[in-house]
Parts: sequence; C-alpha cells; structure tokens
Amino acid sequence: MYPSYVVEPIRQETLEIGLKELRTPEAVEEAIQQLKATGETAIFLINSVCGCSAASARPAIALALKHPRKPQRFYSVFAGVDKEATDRLRKYLAPHPPSSPSIALWKGNMLLHFIPRHEIEGRTPQSIATVLTTLFDEYCS
Repeated sequence: MYPSYVVEPIRQETLEIGLKELRTPEAVEEAIQQLKATGETAIFLINSVCGCSAASARPAIALALKHPRKPQRFYSVFAGVDKEATDRLRKYLAPHPPSSPSIALWKGNMLLHFIPRHEIEGRTPQSIATVLTTLFDEYCS
C-alpha cells in the first residue's frame, strides 16, 4: 500500500480534472449498470502512481475534457490503491490485459476503445488528448 502523502495528491488531481473516483467494486458495478441502462458514454481512467500517469495520462484527460464533445460520465479507479475496484473494472475490459495507467471509452454496455499503458508511456498529453477527442467526436453526442 502506498502512503497517504503519495496517494492523496493524486486523488486530489483526479478530482480536480473532473473524474469521479470509484473506490469499491460496488461503485464500479453501479457505474457500469447505469451506463448499460442509459446508453451514456463514459471515460474510465485506470490511474496509477507511475510517472506516465502523472506526465501523460491525467494531463491528457484534463485536456480532452475541455473539448466540446465529450462523454457524459467521467470515472477513475486507482490501481495499486483500490485493488478490488480496479479488478472489477478490469473484468469489463477483457480481453485487454491489466494495464495501468490506461484509458477506456465506454458506451452503454460496450467498451468502444482501450488505450493501454504502452500507448501512453512516452507520449505527450497533447497527442493522447488528440486520440481521445477524435474518439469523442466519433462516439459522443
């Protein structure tokens, strides 16, 4: 387990971006069931304490969420911290292997797109945000 002085600033940054933290398996299940019932779109960040999450993934989402078209819901689970919640979300991301950080775009009962760590690591937030906003334009109303 990571100490709170490491985890809490990351949690705060995630909230400031506008993502709702899903800290339990029940919270993940509730979010997924709501998406299935409403047909809404959502972005999920599998957050982590690694450098590529801080340098690329979270800043990319912050940039992408400024785009006029975006998902209706914004969620985050914290790998290595909220293990059970992360494991529950990963069941819905199959067949993609566990990857953190990673970003998933979801609509209704379907995973639309998955961006694994190897497509985040070493990339600029702007380049990842461009991928996200292109997906938003395609799938979000």
